[in-house]
Amino acid sequence: MPNPPRVLILCTHNSARSQMAEALAREAARKAGIELDVHSAGTEATRVKDDAKIVMAEIGLDLSTHTSKTLYDVPDPWNFEYVITVCDSAAEACPMYPGQTVRRHYPFVDPSGGSLHRWRAVRDQQSVQFGAMVQALKGSQDVPPSYADSPPVPVP
Repeated sequence: MPNPPRVLILCTHNSARSQMAEALAREAARKAGIELDVHSAGTEATRVKDDAKIVMAEIGLDLSTHTSKTLYDVPDPWNFEYVITVCDSAAEACPMYPGQTVRRHYPFVDPSGGSLHRWRAVRDQQSVQFGAMVQALKGSQDVPPSYADSPPVPVP
């Protein structure tokens, strides 16, 4: 049996957007009945923000054991089928990957410092985007090339 596709979700601090996206991608894969090896990392490591933990717990996803990490803390960091950046600075700082790695950029507004409504809106946008990614993988289709290719959810 082949190994499941490996997905890396990269952000600047691995404290909010990438952590939420990792959990959402795993959950979407579980619900779709496909295996994915999903990781998240940052160009710098800090800590997972409490607001991220709160809004994910609201939908039954637990980030309490998640830790902020850099790319070099992820197992086999140069071997991913998909590398998804979720903020512009990570997209700019993302290292080059071998030719077979598919890179995508899904920029999400940074909810840090915002209300829980803003956090929930980003979470819901990510749920749509990573759900679309998982459905594409399940159907052996190309992963959506940008966030624009998934239905938008307004951010308050």
